[in-house]
Amino acid sequence: MINKILMDAKLIGRSITRLSHEILERNENPDHIVLIGIHNRGVPLAGRIQTKIREISGVELSQGSLDITFHRDDFRERLVMPQIEGTDIPFSLDGKIVILVDDVLYTGRTIRAAMDELNSFGRAAKVQLAVLVDRGHRELPIKADFVGKNIPTHEGEHVNVTLTETDDVDSVYLLRSQDS
Repeated sequence: MINKILMDAKLIGRSITRLSHEILERNENPDHIVLIGIHNRGVPLAGRIQTKIREISGVELSQGSLDITFHRDDFRERLVMPQIEGTDIPFSLDGKIVILVDDVLYTGRTIRAAMDELNSFGRAAKVQLAVLVDRGHRELPIKADFVGKNIPTHEGEHVNVTLTETDDVDSVYLLRSQDS
C-alpha cells in the first residue's frame, strides 16, 4: 500500500472553519440548527464544528451522535462483529435543521442508513449533510451540502481520515494499492 497525505491538521482546521461559516450562511436562524455526528469520526467533527460556530456566532448548537450499525444494508454480510457505539440524541428533531456530519462521503449508503435512523427522533424541517471529504463514486442519489475537500478517487484507492480524538493525529490520506 502507498500512502499519500492529502490534508494535515492545518488544512483540516481550515476546512472546519469554512464548513462552519457555510452552515451559518446557508441557514438564517442558527437557533434551529442541530448537529448530528455519525459514528465514528463524524462525532468529533460535529464537535469541532459546534465549537467553531460558537466562536463565530456565539450560538451554542445542540449536538448528538448517531450509530447506524443496524440500519446498514450490508449489516448481515459483514464478516466482522460490529462495534456498537449507541445513538445519543437527547432532544427532539421536530422542526429543526439537522446537519448530519461525517468524515467521508463515498457511495451514499452510510447517509441513507443515517436518514433511516434519524426518523426515530422526530420530523426535521430540513436535513443537510456536511462532510470533510467527498471522494465520489455514488451508488445512491445523495449529495453533500457542505464539503471540506473534494478528492476524486480511482478504483483501488481509499481515503482514510484520522482525527486527534480517535487516532491521536489529524490527517487525510489516500491509500493506493501498488497494483493501481
